[in-house]
Amino acid sequence: MDYLSISGPARLKGEITISGAKNAALPLIAATLLSDEPCSLENVPNVADIHTLLKLLGKLGGKFIFEDHTLSIDNEAIDNTVATYDIVKTMRASILVLGPLLARFGRCEVSLPGGCAIGQRPIDLHLKALEQMGARIEIKNGYVVATAPDGLRGTRIIFDKVTVTGSENIIMAAALAKGKTELINVAKEPEVVQLCEVLSEAGVKIEGVGSDELIVHGTDREPLKLKPFSIIPDRIEAGTYLCAAAITYSNVTLHNVRADHLDAVTAKLHEAGCRIENGVGSMTIYPAARLKAFEISTTEYPGFPTDMQAQFMALATQAEGVSIIEERLFENRFMHVSELQRLGASIHLKGHTATLNGPIQLLGADVMATDLRASSALVLAGLAASGTTNVHRIYHLDRGYEALHEKLKALGADIKRLKE
Repeated sequence: MDYLSISGPARLKGEITISGAKNAALPLIAATLLSDEPCSLENVPNVADIHTLLKLLGKLGGKFIFEDHTLSIDNEAIDNTVATYDIVKTMRASILVLGPLLARFGRCEVSLPGGCAIGQRPIDLHLKALEQMGARIEIKNGYVVATAPDGLRGTRIIFDKVTVTGSENIIMAAALAKGKTELINVAKEPEVVQLCEVLSEAGVKIEGVGSDELIVHGTDREPLKLKPFSIIPDRIEAGTYLCAAAITYSNVTLHNVRADHLDAVTAKLHEAGCRIENGVGSMTIYPAARLKAFEISTTEYPGFPTDMQAQFMALATQAEGVSIIEERLFENRFMHVSELQRLGASIHLKGHTATLNGPIQLLGADVMATDLRASSALVLAGLAASGTTNVHRIYHLDRGYEALHEKLKALGADIKRLKE
């Protein structure tokens, strides 16, 4: 098993390129199941979650070639609609094959999902919506068994709460349904928007793209003709490197970014005292004279993303004053707190709120990653800490960050990937 060894404190400088968004690529790869013709995706990140989903596609009978961030997929010969536990257990996003498989083939079996243990993320909203569209849903031996032999029917669906993967699953299902499907309280994340845009380019009429109310006009099981497209930049990866620059008082430029997708993140960095300049597809962050305390509360897009909460908690350890971080989306997303405390962080937890006193001198130690974003927070803290920080269980990092240690090394960090 690999781990990262970081010697700090670091001072970064230079330029790096941000990869394609994992959270956009996953639903878009699943969407290729709606087509029976070859299709091509560019700017696909080379991370573990992508390979997991491609392994699943291969087991279903799909064919693909993934080289140099370009992915060619041909799902014409799909002859299996069972997504098995051995794959789905490692990644929750595997549930995204449920909607498109059911819509195209009228039947599928998908194992109940696994993934990061950051809290309850039930799929009941997915299943309830599919039932409203005429599907029969049963849970058997740990699998969702869904049938709709005559296809799915358009209807009016109100999501009880905002769900990103639920929105994506049902949008894909609605694309091949009969008639129009009205979706209310839809997630507005950029990744959901790109899915709608790609489906629209493929001939599916979708009204209200970018809003929380969509009308999807289905093709009545007519497979789609997906045009080549490029995955949007990863806003969470970009935000993580912005925090890496901020916590080390460094000047760093990011390329292949969408500044409009990062408004909530950059607003808090401005509040902390950093200055950010936007170019054409690039962003440059200039360090604060001294970092100032801030308050964040996670919420759905366009609010502050839960996927950046851990990184900002690391940043708060170096900010002057009392920072308050409220996690409103996932009940277990403070598991990194105890690991940050091992480095010397002063953090008080009460319910869903963390209070941090800073700045504090962090000292290197051995720490353990507990989920994807917590992993990156420990790396950031290691960059600011004095001495050597060893971050273990970095397979979590590999799920969502492409070549993180190489990019940080290119910026001047003293970081090594080693074997246990």
